[in-house]
Amino acid sequence: MARLVLTGILVVLLTACGTIGLLPTDKLVQKAIALQLAQTQKQLNQKLDLDFQGLEIQHLAIKQEQPLTVENLPAFRVRGTYDLVIKLPERQLKQLQQQFEVYLQIQREGKSWRLLLPDKSSKETQPIWRSYLVL
Repeated sequence: MARLVLTGILVVLLTACGTIGLLPTDKLVQKAIALQLAQTQKQLNQKLDLDFQGLEIQHLAIKQEQPLTVENLPAFRVRGTYDLVIKLPERQLKQLQQQFEVYLQIQREGKSWRLLLPDKSSKETQPIWRSYLVL
């Protein structure tokens, strides 16, 4: 019960603080998506022997920012869409209106953000998160 009350208070505080810059920005979300895509790109390069020249995220549209708590620190589940440009040696591929969902966590000092990815190999009831510095 106390945990629920504390979570509620944290959500209210996060919502109130959102107006002073604690919400993830478009630029931060774009960097988090790029980081997530870079990891997928590495796996594809190894398996398919493709020669990616780069990825570009365009037209990012955030549809939802949901505050939550992960390991006792404030975090956000951010959802929306973007257009992806995949650069290959002789052409570019465009994938329009790609949906995304990223989990971002602000660190205790409030100066940096981390991308959180659930560990899919874990069989725990509570997800185990891997985190990567974004900004």
